[in-house]
Amino acid sequence: MNPYILATLLFGLGLGTTITFASSHWLLAWMGLEINTLAIIPLMAQHHHPRAVEATTKYFLTQATAAAMLLFASTTNAWLSGQWEIQQMSHPLPITMITIALALKVGLAPLHSWLPEVLQGLDLTTGLILSTWQKLAPFALLLQLQPTNSTILIMFGLTSTLIGGWGGLNQTQLRKILAYSSIAHLGWMILILQFNTSLTLLTLLTYFIMTFSTFLIFKLNQATNINTLATSWAKTPVLTTLAPLALLSLGGLPPLTGFMPKWLILQELTKQDLALTATLAALSALLSLYFYLRLSYAMTLTMSPNNTTGISPWRLHSMQNTLPLAITLMATLALLPLTPAMMALLVI
Repeated sequence: MNPYILATLLFGLGLGTTITFASSHWLLAWMGLEINTLAIIPLMAQHHHPRAVEATTKYFLTQATAAAMLLFASTTNAWLSGQWEIQQMSHPLPITMITIALALKVGLAPLHSWLPEVLQGLDLTTGLILSTWQKLAPFALLLQLQPTNSTILIMFGLTSTLIGGWGGLNQTQLRKILAYSSIAHLGWMILILQFNTSLTLLTLLTYFIMTFSTFLIFKLNQATNINTLATSWAKTPVLTTLAPLALLSLGGLPPLTGFMPKWLILQELTKQDLALTATLAALSALLSLYFYLRLSYAMTLTMSPNNTTGISPWRLHSMQNTLPLAITLMATLALLPLTPAMMALLVI
């Protein structure tokens, strides 16, 4: 892609998200979300592959539906209460409709079915943008909205954690596994949203760091399914040693960074007398942990089927910039001791 066009599209992505962040009026927020969607569509379709075009079409239709629902709900709210302000929502009907529209935008279960299909049709770089940056604007609106209907949020949260765990169990494609991982993590964030917004932001931040490092590991190894992971020991032996730790951090095992948000969320849910919800969320984390362990096993303890002419791939020098991977990988593995400091910052 032409670098000037790429710069314009990335600027559009940043602008759309910033407009949504800064808006207190529903029309401005909606406009920011639309700019965001329109900016990522050329990035998704840049390879002109039928899979990419199909994924782009699915993404556009889904986002357009969610945006139309959001606009309809905000207009309904203005009709009922005379208010266009995001923080002046009083009627339960538009609040519920906007919550559902934003859930469709980020891919919360049971409105999740587009996300694995879309992510599977993209390359890993665009998939990374879709899994991280594109979640920011809808989450900013959810945090401002503070939905009052706790039942619908807990339902979305539990369904997402369970479907995110179950859906990834029988997958062999890495992008689909990462999509189900994203759904499960979003479920954890939604569960705690109404009780502790600081904790939601902390979970979102740690999810971004862990997902960033995982996508970069797969990109460096040029891996798109489980079988190609088995050849990574010959290409990048040191990274192959560290990658299972990053995957287990995504699964939420101590003493890795991913344990921090899960631990704090379970603690907060128990404080709110939601012991059953906390138990179900913890059990669903075991489902996710299974497919992270499966990826770790494929990466470190198996060898790819070989032929007689070539036992292992060539270890050619990679031209990719590995500094972002090094920084995010260290953050993925070693931030747990900083939990008290992070909590103090978020409370301030």
